[in-house]
Amino acid sequence: MENKLPFYMTYPMPFLYDDERLNRRDSDYMKSIYPDTAKRLVPYIEEECDRMEYDASMMYDEYPDRLQLRLMCRRIYDRAKDGEKEPGSWLQDLIEVMAYQELCRRRQEHRSIQRKFF
Repeated sequence: MENKLPFYMTYPMPFLYDDERLNRRDSDYMKSIYPDTAKRLVPYIEEECDRMEYDASMMYDEYPDRLQLRLMCRRIYDRAKDGEKEPGSWLQDLIEVMAYQELCRRRQEHRSIQRKFF
């Protein structure tokens, strides 16, 4: 009888914001196991996405403009191609896929933040 738990601890409630922490941890882990070329591209992509992350940014539009997305990927490619031996269309394709994935993740985070405050 000495080891009785208080009532509020008998049915533990899940943490409300634990999902976001777990999603972030999963995302960071997946980035850590990227191939070497992709790991070298991550800072360029995150820097460009940071630059584009502001209120009313095109990255938060319901349907982002394809031309603007391609221009954003081209800026990343122009900075990243110097570090690669044979840059080509494969590098542009990889940058587009990684950039769109990063944009998708940031859009999801932005929507979850919006839901909390409104």
